[in-house]
Amino acid sequence: MNQSNSNSGIRATRGAQRDVIAGGILFAAIILFVGTGGSVVSAVVRQLQGVGETDNLMVTALLLNIALIIFGWRRYRELMSEMGERIAAEDRANKLAVTDPLTGLANRRGVAEDAAELFMQARKSQRQLAFLMLDLDDFKRINDLYGHEAGDAVLSAISARMREVTPPEALLARLGGDEFGCVILYDADVPETVETMASSLVESIARPVVHEKNAFDITTSIGISSSKSGAESVEILMRRADIAMYAAKRLGKDRFAWFEPGMEDELHARNDVELAMRRGIPLGEFMPYFEPQIDLASGQLIGFEMLARWMHDGMLVEPDTFIAIAEDTSLIESLSLAIMEQAMIEARGWPDHISLSVNISPVQLRDPWMAQKIVKLLTETGFPARRLVVEITESSLFQNLELAQTIVTSLKNQGIRVALDDFGTGYSSLSHLRALPFDRIKIDKSFVLSMAESADSRAIVKAVVGLGDSLGLPVTAEGIEDADTAHRMREMGAEIGQGYHYSRPVGIEGARRLLGDYGMPIITDAQRETAALREDDERRAAG
Repeated sequence: MNQSNSNSGIRATRGAQRDVIAGGILFAAIILFVGTGGSVVSAVVRQLQGVGETDNLMVTALLLNIALIIFGWRRYRELMSEMGERIAAEDRANKLAVTDPLTGLANRRGVAEDAAELFMQARKSQRQLAFLMLDLDDFKRINDLYGHEAGDAVLSAISARMREVTPPEALLARLGGDEFGCVILYDADVPETVETMASSLVESIARPVVHEKNAFDITTSIGISSSKSGAESVEILMRRADIAMYAAKRLGKDRFAWFEPGMEDELHARNDVELAMRRGIPLGEFMPYFEPQIDLASGQLIGFEMLARWMHDGMLVEPDTFIAIAEDTSLIESLSLAIMEQAMIEARGWPDHISLSVNISPVQLRDPWMAQKIVKLLTETGFPARRLVVEITESSLFQNLELAQTIVTSLKNQGIRVALDDFGTGYSSLSHLRALPFDRIKIDKSFVLSMAESADSRAIVKAVVGLGDSLGLPVTAEGIEDADTAHRMREMGAEIGQGYHYSRPVGIEGARRLLGDYGMPIITDAQRETAALREDDERRAAG
């Protein structure tokens, strides 16, 4: 930027020098004409009257002087025109430097400069400056699935809606990607002004954007910061608004949140966890835990659900601490695949009828290559596809049912079974059961846990079990914590149960002990190799 300014200064200096030279030539030619023109013209007139003679050298000099005046004037006009074009070009360049070319809004640099002026106005007028940071929720999937042309169309439509619902004096900007900014002056006693505008932005952006027969449902998360909180610069306002925006996302998206001092501490804590996770995944700190799944009719162990745990600094960290951060930072894929690999390697030694269930995050379900990555793991670990159950939460299907259908079909084609997890918590469960070839339904544990106190929960559980029976889909009941609940679920017709009544999630050694308790000792890789060597020795001896 400094080099550009320096070059512009050099060009401006050289242009000014040319202007001075051209003007000097023209001025000198006019002075010369005034000094010599009168006498030469008089001599020419006298010669025409026959009373004298002219000096041919002086006449030539006069003609050259006139030519010089004409040349100087034309050159001066050309230079003035060039200067005008140069000024216009520099104005255009300056405008482009502070304007987003796609939306026509200010860019990050432009809004920072204009907001700094508003910041000074706010101090002089005893008003406050609010900075609203908007980030479109899950926008990346539009670019990934429909292309950047569709994404650009959505961004342009969003910028137009921002202009519609904000006052003319508001500063609007596209800060980069799918992130927008809005700056407004307001009276400190009436913060509702800002909240009303934020609500209008949330509602307006939530309307579907139509592009080439596709309707895109977009929501936004907005973070708001105010100079009233003691921010001393626009940069601090922007950073705090950014922190508040991420807080709005954690609260569920499609909403706004004001910056609060505690948010900054929380952000630092989340960053610390993220950095620790990035180090911990390649170091093998994340490991599989297993929750047993029981056949309710026979009471026999028939499988395990794999869960993620983190052994960090000698402490076992529960998933509530790190799963959400992993999903927000795209670490969920590497984390999930790492523990899935460990679980498959361990489960190879389990009895052949024991299944392994793994959960797929909604974030992972956006990856068109998810099925291929799971199949690759099966190939590398040697775990049979028919013993794997992939569990997909119902809420994740809302984001892109078409892609989910592709992934589920790919998994099924490889012999992998697929279960619909947390059934009953969504809004279109029946349509999902029709659209996707599931092998199993899992009732959300919130209904099972509340059956004893809630007649509604009992009715929902009974209806889901009946639905599964009519569709020929086995029903798994999560959240069984006592014998009475297990008995109720068995009577209702649920086929599989899991919960603390049978066992809390356990590590690899705990899973081995549970298998032993059910009379199913595992076969380790070492034992398998020893048995293979023994068979080879026996064949050679027999031969």
